[in-house]
Parts: sequence; C-alpha cells; structure tokens
Amino acid sequence: MSGRSFAVTLASAAALSACVPPAAAPLAAPADTVAAPRDEPAPRPTLPPPPELVSPLRLGLPPAIAQGGVALGTAPSGATRLTLDGAPVSLAPDGRFLVAADRDATGVLTLSAALPDAHTLTATLPVTPRAWRIERLDQVAKVPVPDADFARRRPAELRQIAAARAADAVSDGWRQRFRWPVTGRISGQFGAQRVYRGEPGSYHGGVDVARGEGTPVIAPADGVVTLAADPPFTLEGRLLILDHGAGLTSAFLHLSRIDVRVGQHVRQGEPIGRVGRTGRASGPHLHWAMTWRGSRIDPQPVAGAMPAG
Repeated sequence: MSGRSFAVTLASAAALSACVPPAAAPLAAPADTVAAPRDEPAPRPTLPPPPELVSPLRLGLPPAIAQGGVALGTAPSGATRLTLDGAPVSLAPDGRFLVAADRDATGVLTLSAALPDAHTLTATLPVTPRAWRIERLDQVAKVPVPDADFARRRPAELRQIAAARAADAVSDGWRQRFRWPVTGRISGQFGAQRVYRGEPGSYHGGVDVARGEGTPVIAPADGVVTLAADPPFTLEGRLLILDHGAGLTSAFLHLSRIDVRVGQHVRQGEPIGRVGRTGRASGPHLHWAMTWRGSRIDPQPVAGAMPAG
C-alpha cells in the first residue's frame, strides 16, 4: 500500500470513530426506589393490669352500707390513691379512711385503691335501703312560697353553708366514737318526709332532740368551727358547723347562743353552744345534721344509743 493510501485509510477510520457515540453510563436507580433500611418494630406500650375485684372486707369495710350511713375502712399498705365512684377519698397516713352513703343512695358504691405497682383493687359496697317515715297529707297543700325577705337573704346564707361544709379542715374527729351533743327526747328523725297532696316536701335532714332552752350543747367529736351564724339565719337560726376532718361535718341549728368562734379547734365534750328556738322552730330543740362530701347522713347510728339523762 502506498503512503498516500495508508494516510487516507487512517483518516477514514478517525472519521468513523467520531460518528460512533460513546458507551452509555449505567443508569442510577431513582431515589424513591432505593430500598430503605428496615426499622425495628416499635415496642408496644405496657398496659396496666386490669383492676382486681375484691370484697369490701379487703378494704376493712363492712359487707354493705345503709342509706344515710357511714363506714370506716383501711386501704392496702402503700396505696397511693382511693376513689369512691370516681371521686377522691381522703387517705390518712396510716391508710384509714371514711366513706358514706347519701339518704337517697341506691345500688352499689364502687371503691378503687391504686397501688404503687400500677395495680388497682376495686370493691363494690352494696347500699341497703331503709324504710323512711313518710307522712301523706292528702288534705293539706304544700307550704307556700317564702316571702320576699327570705328570698333576698337566702342565697347568701346558702353560700356560707356550702363554704363551711367544703372547708376540709384538718381534724381527726372523724376517727372518734361520736357522742350525742345533747340528750333528751328525739322529736324528729332523719329522713322523715311529708307528701302534700301527692307532692313530696323536703325530707328531714337531721335528728331533733327536744330540750329546754339554754341546755348546754357539746361537741360530739373533735372538730374545727367553720361557721358560727350570729345574727341568726332565716331557717337555721343561730347555726354552728364543725368540720371533723375527712369531709365529715356536723351542723347544730336553732341555738340560743354560740360559745365558739370560726377557726377554733374544739375537743369532744367541750361546750359549743346552747339549745334554743331561733330561726324556724316550733319550740326549743337541737337539730343535729351531718354531711360527708355533699351526702346527707343520719347522726343517730353514728352516735349510737342515747344515754339516759
């Protein structure tokens, strides 16, 4: 081959190689198709164990509670919280507590005690019905609406009574065996009710003890004075309220005199006032009413049999 032909051949080869596209680079996988590393499954939350249903006896309670009654119990060691039908109940450092059933309570009360290990003990306390004294007056109309002065004064009085009962004072009176604040003839029973021509009136919210005016009234248990109404209230007259602690209160109505002051700590048996007939009272007597966190309870079984005298 001549030199000229060889040069032409090289030039042709170079021209051909220039027309051939370079080899394509391998395509990268789209970003959204790249396999992500597998995450470990999240651990399931640890659920607390279900409540353990126990007998009321496990909480130191009786097997049942009467309407308008109270009961003392003892929470399990280490209990951090106690509730009755979802509402908190005060726990003393030694685990003692008090619960009560309203005059109109029915069915069962449910108590739950929370333990430190997230375990919960739940007990149901049956409410025993009572046969209240119901007097039907088919020929008598219900008491007429109070006058304008009563309507004007009553809201402020009710606010004071509610605040006194909700004071939650520090006292251990609720632990004591209660005494009668005055002895005498029981002239009115807790829970009694009149029905006027088929329309129920308010039931009697305490126990009445008839005694002469000026008879000393003593504290049935230790407590703190949370209300001393003087001048007298429209219905209650001179009204004294003691907070025995743990939500338990006593009210003493129609007093002729109050001998203690608000904030004063009184001891069981200490004189606190005198029997009278102030407010709406037909004669001298003491009306003793008790409540526990809004529930009205019967003082008579709390104090037991009345001593003679």
